Amino acid sequence: MIKVVYWTGSGNTQAMAEAVLKGIQDAGKEAELVFIDDTTPADVAGDAVIAFGCPAMGAEVLEEGSVEPFMADYETTCNGKKIALFGSYGWGDGQWMRDWEERLKSNGATIINGEGLIINDAPDADGVAQCEALGKAIAEA
Repeated sequence: MIKVVYWTGSGNTQAMAEAVLKGIQDAGKEAELVFIDDTTPADVAGDAVIAFGCPAMGAEVLEEGSVEPFMADYETTCNGKKIALFGSYGWGDGQWMRDWEERLKSNGATIINGEGLIINDAPDADGVAQCEALGKAIAEA
């Protein structure tokens, strides 16, 4: 079972998570959506393949109440894992995603597709297709 763990404020990252989930399922794998507050780093530490979604917050950082503490704990267990990252943004140039990728890579993870998927605001039809394609790449990882 591949988990798609996400946090959303406006619903944009949730829409992305739902499309990623669909891509995984369309590729024939079992998957489930998990809101980050409903799991712990220990719950997912054994997962070899996982997806995480978080929008850009503040000065292009991860959401600080739930996602940042979760990732600070999780990143110590991610060596050898295949991880997909995604999130929406409304400003900036994606620095939060590049920082997130680097944190996980420096702890031994492989980022699926080599980088996280970012979409400005709500995903349009093309954005949904990109998320579904990411889901398929996750299923093949």
